Amino acid sequence: MFKLENNEELTDIKLNEFLSQHTAECTNRYSKLEKAYRTDYPIFHQKEKPDWKPDNRIAVNFAKYIVDTMNGFFIGNPIKVTADEENIGKYIEMLDQYNDQDDNNSELAKICKIYGKGYEMYYVDDQANIGITYLTPMEAFMIYDDSILCRPRYFARLYKDADGVLHGSISDDTRVRYFTQKGKLTWDPEDKIHGFDGVPAVEYVENEEHMGIFEPVLNMINAYNKAISEKSNDVDYFADAYLKVLGAIVDEESIKDIRDNRIINFPGALKDILPEVDFLQKPDGDATQEHLIDRLEKLIFQISMVANISDQNFGQTTGIALKYKLQAMSNLEKTEERKFTSGMNRRYKLIFSNPVSGMKKDDWLKLHYYFTPNFPANVLEESEIAQNLDGIVSQETQLSTLSIVDSAQNEIKKIDQEKEKQQSSVVDQQLMERLNNGQQNVLEPEGSSTASEEHHR
Repeated sequence: MFKLENNEELTDIKLNEFLSQHTAECTNRYSKLEKAYRTDYPIFHQKEKPDWKPDNRIAVNFAKYIVDTMNGFFIGNPIKVTADEENIGKYIEMLDQYNDQDDNNSELAKICKIYGKGYEMYYVDDQANIGITYLTPMEAFMIYDDSILCRPRYFARLYKDADGVLHGSISDDTRVRYFTQKGKLTWDPEDKIHGFDGVPAVEYVENEEHMGIFEPVLNMINAYNKAISEKSNDVDYFADAYLKVLGAIVDEESIKDIRDNRIINFPGALKDILPEVDFLQKPDGDATQEHLIDRLEKLIFQISMVANISDQNFGQTTGIALKYKLQAMSNLEKTEERKFTSGMNRRYKLIFSNPVSGMKKDDWLKLHYYFTPNFPANVLEESEIAQNLDGIVSQETQLSTLSIVDSAQNEIKKIDQEKEKQQSSVVDQQLMERLNNGQQNVLEPEGSSTASEEHHR
């Protein structure tokens, strides 16, 4: 974490120090995490073996599997944002749609899982609308004060051009300044007022320690890749084992005949020595290798707290047993949910502070966030649970047990609207029946009189 005293200004010297620290952190930590997610493991960069030795390089990308699986579980169902007032809800709906915020949230959550934290930056675009974009820790960093509250003081956003020259911007609570680092820092003559009441960026964290979700098991992933690569090498060793011939002299022509015809015959064996033919074999460590590979795989999923949902036994589990298998992931999801909620509070607090939004500064307090973990759903089982809850809990709680219902409140409104429509149809039908009966009553006396006259005739 980068910190600066409250009464200390961000000078060029201090900024260069922060930039150097950031570069070192990217090199020593963040780049390794990014490479792991992109299947660029140390196994591919080891020293090459001699040509006569098998040198297979196999990497199983547990890092990507863990990140994508947990991200789908956490935010596979988009976050629902509701507001106490209709005008606030409509603005949030427009803002999120304008910025493709469902996709932004998913990418930001993925960044947090890879690096342990990520950033969201806010600005006013050419259309006079508020824009939202996400950044990785390799592209940006936040500078905090040294108080116990760790309040943001500056936000740095960085990028390199095609020539490798570093460019960036520094935002404080009122302005944005732009710089170029080419030997020394050079500042643009003009800065801009961003219009937000505070540093226009938010740091989202995966956990309090800022650790990536697969970072604690990265050394085990590297060990797994090494073990399975050596396993593949052993397969090649046995496939290309040397033929050992004792007690006979074999010339080059005979060797070629043996290889082509798969027949071995030694009429000229050495005197009083029985020929012996077999393959040279290295000691077999297959059982040890398999045990190590299985143990590493189990530990990777156990320590990362992400279930191996691709396991063949996993799909056979249902009901409460499935909940228990996903309990560790659920606990992890709850922590992420609280951290993400904290970030979203700061997001809308900053956005509503900008006059462009048209909102009051405190309107962000009227927002509510709903996260729906992406559990495998058994709709039949859920419907039975919902029916059993009838008359025991409220209708909203009853409907919230159904995964097919995105919003229990909206579903209740739809149910009420359907009831009103049905009641209206019943009333209309009763009215038509009354009108029809009234017409028949009016026609009946005339018919009766005519029938009486015919009788007298």
